[in-house]
Amino acid sequence: MANILTAETVTKRFGGLTAVNTLSIEIPERSIYSVIGPNGAGKTTFFNCITGFYKPEEGDIVFNGRSILGLSSDQINIRGISRTYQNIRLFSNLTAIENLLVGQHPLMKATLFGPIFGTAATKREEKAALEESLRLLNFIGLAKKGDLLARNLPYGDQRRLEIGRALASKPKMLLLDEPTAGMNPNETEEMTKFIRHLRDELGITILLIEHDMRVVMGISEKITVLDYGEKIAEGTPKDIQGNQRVIEAYLGRGTAGQVNH
Repeated sequence: MANILTAETVTKRFGGLTAVNTLSIEIPERSIYSVIGPNGAGKTTFFNCITGFYKPEEGDIVFNGRSILGLSSDQINIRGISRTYQNIRLFSNLTAIENLLVGQHPLMKATLFGPIFGTAATKREEKAALEESLRLLNFIGLAKKGDLLARNLPYGDQRRLEIGRALASKPKMLLLDEPTAGMNPNETEEMTKFIRHLRDELGITILLIEHDMRVVMGISEKITVLDYGEKIAEGTPKDIQGNQRVIEAYLGRGTAGQVNH
């Protein structure tokens, strides 16, 4: 299976701190791939390098056969990478369906004057966007909640809506930053099933940062472990659970199979 994303010796520094150090990762198409590690290991920094929030000082990031290094977040999103955040970043005063409409903005082609003059092309595009938002609402399990303000949705539904908004730009690869954070066991189980469903139904690649090792070990096909910005292990869940360096990195946080960070 071809790789959809390849990071080659990526290094990101903040002053004298090296947050990510010569990190190389190959992520196959249609895989569920997790990046884990203790707090401060460099996981979110690596996500931010992929999505254009940070530019690495060294290395390259190749997505779908083309380097995305130096592109803006918007340009990378248009290329086919979308993400969620550890802390939910919905537009809380907009409805669920309005949040999904916002998510489609990178795909919209209407000119500045189209909405002003109500051109036929603009009206067609707006109608198609609304239909797509309704389809997404159904797909993420919120079909009857489109008119609710995002802030009034239950926590688990807010997480689903954020994923739906990320899907609205039709990504080839979806980056999920701790999607089960703050969830109870039932919500966590439902989210785990939903993430697998995303990959199986849409055929997209999932790159995951997750604190709950039961989720990571149960859903991932391959895992990379970071510690102090460096890759200390890589392999299948079984490989990682028995890796002594991983156990040592998490010492005091639990065993390799029961880690929270």
